[in-house]
Amino acid sequence: MKNLAYLFVLVGGMFTMTSSTEVTYPTVVNKAFQIGEKLRYRVTYGFMDAGEAVLELKATTKKGANRELMHAVGSGRTLGGFNAFFKVVDSYETFLDKKGVFPWFFVRRVDEGGYKINQDYAFKHDKYKVDNGKGKEFKIPVGIQDMISSFYYARTLNFKDMKKGKTFEFKCFMDDEIYNLKIKYVGDETITIRKGKFSCHKFVPVVQTGRYFKSEEDVNFWVTNDDNKIPVLVKAKIPVGVVKMHLVEWSGLKNELKSKVK
Repeated sequence: MKNLAYLFVLVGGMFTMTSSTEVTYPTVVNKAFQIGEKLRYRVTYGFMDAGEAVLELKATTKKGANRELMHAVGSGRTLGGFNAFFKVVDSYETFLDKKGVFPWFFVRRVDEGGYKINQDYAFKHDKYKVDNGKGKEFKIPVGIQDMISSFYYARTLNFKDMKKGKTFEFKCFMDDEIYNLKIKYVGDETITIRKGKFSCHKFVPVVQTGRYFKSEEDVNFWVTNDDNKIPVLVKAKIPVGVVKMHLVEWSGLKNELKSKVK
């Protein structure tokens, strides 16, 4: 009888340990994008075209903890005369969880004027860790974002019935650190870019002291006021002027681009 009782206790203990360590992955409702979407942006400095950026979402057979993924590929490069004094060739890849839109693998290859960054992150959400590919692991919350996944995750946020001042916040792992990313809704505007007029929601980042920009007014971005939630314009003040990134080409959208004013 003692042996039988001990067996029940042992099995119960094992069950308790298994239950307590089971990971619950976050899920999101994604009505904004789909595999096959491709967005092309032009980067301008003053009146000059300085570069371009492309974001594309592809299918993949790769899996994370046996979960289905999407493959997001981003690239950025300088154009024309800007290559002569500061050439940029950047590439990014992230493999996103289909149900939760968070990353399992992240690859970054940066070459900016000879300054190079190589990063290969393996997110182990089932173990609450991320491996930076250089022999270090960091503790993370389940569902944390990376630099590229943040772009897609932000498009799943609920913008319905927003009031001015509404702030959205989520965590992102960048350069071996966890950041709290915050964006604030400041109102609706109709803006004009090369591809026409768009009805948009306007946002600003909530700036942390000592991070990149001095004030919220230094960066503004406009997102289509429709189900696609595509950033169509980003404007940033830098010490030597203003840099803009605006949408110039799109394909494979999940929804009709109803925000485009005819």
